[in-house]
Amino acid sequence: MHLSTRETLLVSALLEASDTLSDSFDAGRYLQRLSDHCVEILGARAAGVMLIDGGEAVSLAGSTRRQEVALDLLAVQHLGGPCLDSYGTGRPVAPVSISVAHAAARWPDFTERALRHDIAATFAVPLRRRETLLGALNVFVPTLPEHASPPEDHWSVHLAQALADAAAVGLQNHRVYAQYRSLAGQLQGALSSRVRIEQAKGILAERWNTGVDQAFLTLRQYARRHRLPLDEVATGVIDGSVDRQELGGGPGGRPS
Repeated sequence: MHLSTRETLLVSALLEASDTLSDSFDAGRYLQRLSDHCVEILGARAAGVMLIDGGEAVSLAGSTRRQEVALDLLAVQHLGGPCLDSYGTGRPVAPVSISVAHAAARWPDFTERALRHDIAATFAVPLRRRETLLGALNVFVPTLPEHASPPEDHWSVHLAQALADAAAVGLQNHRVYAQYRSLAGQLQGALSSRVRIEQAKGILAERWNTGVDQAFLTLRQYARRHRLPLDEVATGVIDGSVDRQELGGGPGGRPS
């Protein structure tokens, strides 16, 4: 069975949404690509993503096509709009006519701005990963979709929700990946520091003909006296920038 062009684009978009396990991952670019896929697959005029934390927008991304319009329509929603409604309920905001919404005083600032940009209709879906809500995807379309009952069951809403769900998984996966990478870096740093300290203790114990415990005590006292990290002092002992006399080594090679 041959896939249609729309199905092929959707498969490609979903695969791209999963590719987030990289140190070079750029969230802004990632969300812009999500918006671009919506425009291409749904035949929208523009699309944009609002990431929300604590009820406040923390990041906006617009489609390449009519990017300024998308970003403007996202930014004006700080007083209310489809993104905040979708995020607040965790459910899609069904396709709605901008002129009808404006006449009903629904999102007055948003609808007024949308009319200026000649946007006829819009809908939004949440970015969600199970019970975790990350924001919303807002799609701006040239006309209302054909009647569906209920309206949120229309195929365009389902496709947008599939893309948004995939993006939410991708974002969550990258967050976990970044946390593990950070933890791994911290553990590696701690291990490397420990190795340097042990090496410095051995160097001083051999020079002074004393025990490693006494060598460590001298390292620690020097670090406290000079308000330096212990690892920095150990590194100085290893590379020779901190000598025995500076550490307090006395006659006979023992620390004073």
